[in-house]
Amino acid sequence: MGKFTAYKVQLASLPEGHHEQDFVCDTAFFKNMENGDVVNCNVDVHLDLEHHRGLYDLKFTFKGLVQVPCDRCLDPIDIDVDTTYNIKVEYGDDYDDASDDLLIIPAENPYLNVAYMLYDTILLSIPLRHVHPLGKCNRAMAAALNKHKVRGGEDDDTELVDTEIGLDEAEDISTED
Repeated sequence: MGKFTAYKVQLASLPEGHHEQDFVCDTAFFKNMENGDVVNCNVDVHLDLEHHRGLYDLKFTFKGLVQVPCDRCLDPIDIDVDTTYNIKVEYGDDYDDASDDLLIIPAENPYLNVAYMLYDTILLSIPLRHVHPLGKCNRAMAAALNKHKVRGGEDDDTELVDTEIGLDEAEDISTED
């Protein structure tokens, strides 16, 4: 049994009509994808599939939580995942994913493995910048950042950084803690 066999959708054998399938993308899923950026994950994915005249309309609904390191203090930060992804699939002569909303797969494939679709959608739902809210970062790390901050120069953003990290409180913490 392969790493991603649980993410196969049997298309060729489906009768016309509405079908549903559920998937779980957890920490093991991201380890199998060899992604070290996601610390922890628990995202439930529901697939609504409509099959009509050889066209498969897939609608994925994602709900759950992903934990990634904070860009400032490196402590884990929880990111809510609540998104959808739609794609249409049909059989053809060759594989063709040139279109954003239509995927053509070879007729000899009886199933579609959606693992990479799920993986990409979850990663795209994570903001580019992930930081704790003001004052919630690890105080010892914030104090260390403040201690090693180069001050001065025309590009000095000390005031902005101090405000973002919440160093007013962190300056009282010794770096020995």
